Amino acid sequence: GMTHVLIFGASGFIGTHVRAALTQDSRVDRVTCPGRDRCDLLATDVDELVSLLRELAPDVVVNCTGRLDGTGYELLRANTLVPAKLVDAIAAVEPAIRFIRLGSAGEYGPVPQGRAVTEDDPAAPVSEYGLSHLAATRLLELARAAGRADAVTLRVFNPIGPGLRDENLLGRAAARLRDAVATSADSITMGSLSPYRDFLDARDLGRAVVAAALAPTLPTPVINVGSGQAVPARAAVHLLAQAAGFSGEVREESTTPSRSATVDWMLADISRAAEVLGWRPTYDLADSTKAIWAAVVAGS
Repeated sequence: GMTHVLIFGASGFIGTHVRAALTQDSRVDRVTCPGRDRCDLLATDVDELVSLLRELAPDVVVNCTGRLDGTGYELLRANTLVPAKLVDAIAAVEPAIRFIRLGSAGEYGPVPQGRAVTEDDPAAPVSEYGLSHLAATRLLELARAAGRADAVTLRVFNPIGPGLRDENLLGRAAARLRDAVATSADSITMGSLSPYRDFLDARDLGRAVVAAALAPTLPTPVINVGSGQAVPARAAVHLLAQAAGFSGEVREESTTPSRSATVDWMLADISRAAEVLGWRPTYDLADSTKAIWAAVVAGS
């Protein structure tokens, strides 16, 4: 069976959870995590990647690398060109290697309020970030359709959980709550918290990657991985404040638009993941926010 999994980006927030889930699963014999010193995906060329893949001979490659912010060029380089290199390298290696790419809900762009977005809905990103991910998803679809790669994109909604970095809304909130608790401040200030988001616990994402790595076949090129719940960001921040024992005020001021500012509603239809992977989320938002705060306390 497919038992040797190679993870790129295993030391990042998401990579850490993916690595843990794969390492803990008895059906996975071996997990290899080459660091940037061994293979810098931004700098390497396809031939070097082919050599690495032949040497390590994984059954599955998971790409957890990527950028959340930066210029259009930086985002395309990290989120589009890196998967392009990986597809070309994987296509050149025998026996076939499964390629699991982590995509983003940002690929969809605006979704009508109240609608759960499906993998077949139009993808019309409104940010360079979303565009960089959609281009990679399309590239994988083409490679797969041409029979060049057994490739799938897991379209990841808002990933949260222990170890969250402050490029994310809840990571920023956690950092501000930590400072407020340390200084006994009576308020924290955030940007607008009115958008609805589908918050996915990164530990559940790890389980989805395991399911995709071990599935006998992947009958589809794109699979939504979310919680299937749309929650106002405000409610998530209040749960986090509760976990922190912070009773002060959470102030909101409109800030400069971020990569998702123009999207005020996001909700994943996750029925395909259940059907194709036998996967469902197990953590709810209260679990996730408690775990985020526990990790903040442990790290401070």
